[in-house]
Amino acid sequence: MDIPMELNLEQKFNLKVYEEQIKGLDQEESQKLLLEVLRQLMVKDNVIKHLLQQS
Repeated sequence: MDIPMELNLEQKFNLKVYEEQIKGLDQEESQKLLLEVLRQLMVKDNVIKHLLQQS
């Protein structure tokens, strides 16, 4: 099974939009945002694991 490791065009565009939005953040805001992104990735991992266990 080939797992795509590259971003598609829409994802690349969204990443660029996010990049522009975070340029003005100070260090504290950046750290809070990073922690929230990491939390959401962990939740995503949990959902995927749960769905795999159900199938």
